[in-house]
Amino acid sequence: MADTKITRRSLLKSGAAALAAIPVLAASGRAFAAVNAALRASMKYQDKPNDGKDCAGCAQFIPMPGKPLGGCKIFPGDDEISPKGWCVAWVAVPK
Repeated sequence: MADTKITRRSLLKSGAAALAAIPVLAASGRAFAAVNAALRASMKYQDKPNDGKDCAGCAQFIPMPGKPLGGCKIFPGDDEISPKGWCVAWVAVPK
């Protein structure tokens, strides 16, 4: 049986490493959001429909059960897409 005794020193080292990782993770999340903002701008995303076309009727839209907003195949990692929104990548859901 292996010795699994946790020392105070190893616990403090682990805690320090976790604290040091927080700013790095926060910065990477902001960078990812900035990429999505640029992508949204380039795709002319808007939170309102265009000529009766909206994200809920788009083949790219990914609904999220229990949430008012969804995702999109065009905007990876972005889970704040309005079902009433629209962008130039809009494609009708196949019937």
